[in-house]
Amino acid sequence: MKQLFTVLFVGLASSVISQSKFAQLDTELPTPNEYRTAAGAPGHNYYQQKADYKMQIRIDDETQKLSGEETITYTNNSPDKLEYLWLQLDQNIYDVNSDTKLIEVEKMEDFKNIGDVKKKLFYYDGGFKVESITSASGQKMSYAINKTMMRINLDKPLLPKTSISFKIKWWYNINDRMAVGGRSGYEFFEKDKNYLYTVAQFFPRMCVYNDVEGWQNKQFLGRGEFTLPFGDYEVSISVPSDHIVGATGELQNGSAVLSAEQRKRFEQAKAATQPVLIVTQSEAEAKENKREKSYKTWTFKATNVRDFAFASSRKFIWDAQSVKVNGKNILAMSYYPKEGNPLWERYSTKLVAHTIKTYSKYTVDYPYPVAISVHSKWIGMEYPMICFNGGRPEEDGTYTEREKYGMWGVIIHEVGHNFFPMIINSDERQWTWMDEGLNTFVQYLTEQEWERDYPSSRGPAYLIADYMRGDKKFISPIMTNSESIFQFGNNAYGKPATALNILRETIMGRELFDYAFKTYCERWKFKHPTPADFFRTMEDASAVDLDWFWRGWFYGNEHVDISLENVKWFQLNTMDPTIEKAIDESEERSKDKFIGEGRNKSSIKQTINEADPAIDDFYAKRNIYKVDALDVKEYEEFQKKLSDEEKKLLSANKQFYELSFSNLGGLVMPLIIEVTYIDNSTEVIRIPAEIWRQYEDKVSKVLILNKEAISFRLDPFLETADTDLDNNSWPKRVQPTRYELFKQKQTGENPMQRQKRLEELQGQ
Repeated sequence: MKQLFTVLFVGLASSVISQSKFAQLDTELPTPNEYRTAAGAPGHNYYQQKADYKMQIRIDDETQKLSGEETITYTNNSPDKLEYLWLQLDQNIYDVNSDTKLIEVEKMEDFKNIGDVKKKLFYYDGGFKVESITSASGQKMSYAINKTMMRINLDKPLLPKTSISFKIKWWYNINDRMAVGGRSGYEFFEKDKNYLYTVAQFFPRMCVYNDVEGWQNKQFLGRGEFTLPFGDYEVSISVPSDHIVGATGELQNGSAVLSAEQRKRFEQAKAATQPVLIVTQSEAEAKENKREKSYKTWTFKATNVRDFAFASSRKFIWDAQSVKVNGKNILAMSYYPKEGNPLWERYSTKLVAHTIKTYSKYTVDYPYPVAISVHSKWIGMEYPMICFNGGRPEEDGTYTEREKYGMWGVIIHEVGHNFFPMIINSDERQWTWMDEGLNTFVQYLTEQEWERDYPSSRGPAYLIADYMRGDKKFISPIMTNSESIFQFGNNAYGKPATALNILRETIMGRELFDYAFKTYCERWKFKHPTPADFFRTMEDASAVDLDWFWRGWFYGNEHVDISLENVKWFQLNTMDPTIEKAIDESEERSKDKFIGEGRNKSSIKQTINEADPAIDDFYAKRNIYKVDALDVKEYEEFQKKLSDEEKKLLSANKQFYELSFSNLGGLVMPLIIEVTYIDNSTEVIRIPAEIWRQYEDKVSKVLILNKEAISFRLDPFLETADTDLDNNSWPKRVQPTRYELFKQKQTGENPMQRQKRLEELQGQ
């Protein structure tokens, strides 16, 4: 019910409430220094190390053994003397006694069948077998291996601005990904007895040494990925001569490993805007049954990359096309077996090209000459210029819509990792969200530019609501080390991607956000950013104080649940008796009546005052709603005292609504309010999150509207990740839930197979 009032402004009772949600992050962020500024940029003395590699690699296709020799040249650009060097031995997670296996939490209920037991007991002789480490002059060097880390002890400290070269010889048994899992390894195809190798983490790699934590030599346990310095690579890979190899970098000896026809097609692809087949399916199938015993060596070079990976198989179909980024031609390529078709030949390379172009728009121009997508069952993993992606149709060539979108999404995501962390080189071992979360956010933007209404699985705010309303015992803050995160996908991928989407769409706006985000990317390309560098840059480049947002979304685990508790409606009293008395009379008549009043009219035939007119006095006969001459005179006198502006306000028929809100979830957010008016028109009112700065639990807001409102709704565009939409409306809305009385049985066929069956039926 509306209420009439004559005072325009009323004060709220003050109370002392904590302001912790809006406290600045000064105590959580590191102190700015000469290496990293308070603005979030590299400081005037910023440095980073350099690690260059020359390698000779050989894969034994009979035993699935990889052998290698490498020469590492390590340059110390830091101001510190280094007494030893640390390298990563990631393959050692496959050692029979690795911590990765020992620290797994297990219950008997995890072993549901004999297959689970066999996997637990599966023996695999994994891990690096380091044969020798020698100096450039051939002298043995002292070293110690601690699980997945190796320390090389130097005879004398490596001084600032000096370099050291040393050689390592090693081998290991390549893991069967189908049996033991892993980010890389091999897949064996039973039908044609061939192998497909997707090879990474295959060589001892230098750790990062920097101003933040010295050596990043935290053990590799499986989740926290790879923190690596930039450098130049020259890698020679010996494989069976009928294999096709794709790798980080550019092929240096195409004339030695490719046929004349393949070289011709390769040159055509460099100018093509549609994929050109360099190795066709029929050519790949012909090699599947005829195995070459001889070997060829493929040589690749890559400049200013942080890692190297490659793929090799005689089963590979290979296609490529050109994509132009800011005037520079980049070769988008795909390698896939026939088992990937028809999905891969139709989509993969086009997705690579689209991803490179779209990410370049939102981050930095893609700097490398090639971008490669390799098909490998189940896996999704990224390296500079090359990534391994799943998405395999059924044997009959059909596939589900889910499989198609899954393939599209994983290719966009893994190709996108070229930017995070291959170019903008964050510490994956410590902060998964800095590469996965930022990448998932730009993946969402890229998906939306690929297909109208693309059903992205992460990014939009409403998709994270179920996770955020969950049991807080199993929800880690985003700012949690990679190995300690509960619900890894939601925490490191989904929530940060959602947070950035909310910043872009709701808190900052697209223009401010895009400028600040691109500033961060440009500042830190080919460098090592930290979370503080990201937080500070986003604020520095936008002039938006976001400390409350980082604190809530990244340092906490509260959720968004803002309730529209109550709405009070007020109208200004015009003081005009002809208007106000008519309103009073109308309201009196429309009031709900006590049930007895209606019954009394029929049950009481005549009251005493009805029978005796002498009973009624002045008050009984008075009509309080009648306007008399005195009322008119008093109003005229009142009008003379008003200014023109006050007269206009009183006659404007303004509607006043006091809305009361409760912060039930704890995470403060802006109030986005949709007003629906009596004429069914709507208006959206946006109130910044700072409304909660003094009253974190409950706030109220007075809206002065030009028309009568019939409803109010919070978060009408699902942009704040509110976990309970049922308390967002006034009057309260109850959303119905539909259920099936009779459940449909699953047929076991995908829609494409069903269509084939329908066509066969219609053809009969």
